[in-house]
Amino acid sequence: MTSPDRYGSDVLSTDWKAPRRGRAQEHPADPGLVVEEVTTDWCGEVVAVDRDLHTLTLEDRRGRRRTFPLGPGFLLEGRPVILTAPVRAAAPAAPTRTASGSVAVRGAKARVARQSRIFVEGRHDAELVERVWGDDLRIEGVVVEYLGGVDDLADHLRDFRPGPERRVGVLVDHLVPGSKESRIASGIARSAVGRHVLIVGHPFIDIWQAVKPARLGIPRWPDVPRSIDWKKGTCQQLGWPHRDQADIARAWQHVLSKVDSFADLDPALLGRVEELIDFVTAEPRG
Repeated sequence: MTSPDRYGSDVLSTDWKAPRRGRAQEHPADPGLVVEEVTTDWCGEVVAVDRDLHTLTLEDRRGRRRTFPLGPGFLLEGRPVILTAPVRAAAPAAPTRTASGSVAVRGAKARVARQSRIFVEGRHDAELVERVWGDDLRIEGVVVEYLGGVDDLADHLRDFRPGPERRVGVLVDHLVPGSKESRIASGIARSAVGRHVLIVGHPFIDIWQAVKPARLGIPRWPDVPRSIDWKKGTCQQLGWPHRDQADIARAWQHVLSKVDSFADLDPALLGRVEELIDFVTAEPRG
């Protein structure tokens, strides 16, 4: 018979140096993680990580923030952890389509600019066209210029002198029957340069309306009285700052930021821009 061990198991047979709460394990300091810093008892949510400074910022339940070095000295659900910078997301795969839906041509260089041009009414029109069709236009060598309004279109065309190899496509706002814009377009179409110029338009009062309102979280674009500037009235009705031109510019950048591809635009604009690109890139007939 063996006698019972009066002194229990051998203490040296276990990790007697292990801390009571266990050994610290590495853990990424992902945003939203709630941890406690052991030397200060500061408990908070990870709201920022600076890889260069090797620090993280914790925000407590009262909204106060403190910054600590990454590394050991934190508790996660009562267990010690060594916080590390979050793993970087893998680089997204190269897109197979451009923002306009065309097949992306990898490594393609911009073509030398053609003599033909596309004119749009204003800066916002040009920026929206660039955002969606920019890759296509560079490959085709098409330059987009903005006019600052359509009233002086005839003068611009007279200076540009359109011809078989100098075609001009023009995108016009609010091109509807009976409008000022439609009368200007008709006059140019009947002129001597008319066959080298294609004027198309969309029904919107302003190019902003070509962005689907759902992308901005609104049910529809506001109805603004004709006596009020449309952009300013729109910002006012949507509760956006609208006191000066700087406010309007910031509002437009907010609208533009919601456009990632052709899917964010109304079809009434898509077809017109594609039509202009086809017109100015067509080879002249012999």
